[in-house]
Amino acid sequence: MGSGSLSGLFLALCLAAISGCSARPQVVDAAEIIAPEATRIYVVRRGWHTGFIIPSQIIQSRLPELAERFGETAHMEFGWGDRAYYQARDKSLGMTLRAVLWPSDTIVYTRAVPEQPDQLYPDAKIETLCLDSGQFALLVNFIENSFYRDEHGGIVFSQDGLEENSLFFKGTGEYYLFNTCNTWTARGLKSARLDVSPAFKVQAGSVMRSLARNMPEDSAACEAAASVAAL
Repeated sequence: MGSGSLSGLFLALCLAAISGCSARPQVVDAAEIIAPEATRIYVVRRGWHTGFIIPSQIIQSRLPELAERFGETAHMEFGWGDRAYYQARDKSLGMTLRAVLWPSDTIVYTRAVPEQPDQLYPDAKIETLCLDSGQFALLVNFIENSFYRDEHGGIVFSQDGLEENSLFFKGTGEYYLFNTCNTWTARGLKSARLDVSPAFKVQAGSVMRSLARNMPEDSAACEAAASVAAL
């Protein structure tokens, strides 16, 4: 068998393996919670990864383990990805290829963000969005559903994060070529009723470009909420 045939066979096996994988966590269509007001959130691109920074109060009330571990903090950052790759301090090419080509376990990255996001990540690409109360509730539910739950309904700690004030928790779903951290971000945006399709959002740039074309208008409600929070 020639090298071309072997390559084709390998690709076919990889596609067959991932074709049976469910694309979890799934887009949320109906919120299980009520958010009291319009809320400003942030979509952050850091290298290959995208994720969310959101006000912490509601998600910590929904996931009390986060409040216990992080305490009071203005915002929290969330990301989702391949467990082995995301948690590794030294990332290898082999680890990268395994994450992309073979379905693998996932992890949720969490970090306390006590200051404004652009102060924590001055070199990151950050988009600021104003979500109405319904949109924000849907996004919080989506992030909440990204955590694996044990038999008692609790989220499962995995290890300390690689950055200050960060932790990893076991995630839901499997990571593979068409279900990446950036696909996850796109599903969160879709859950929040933004016109962003998760399809083929494999790279960080594709998520940010799609978001830039479909940015919601900032509203007086978000400005008012921010003013009250600053008092």
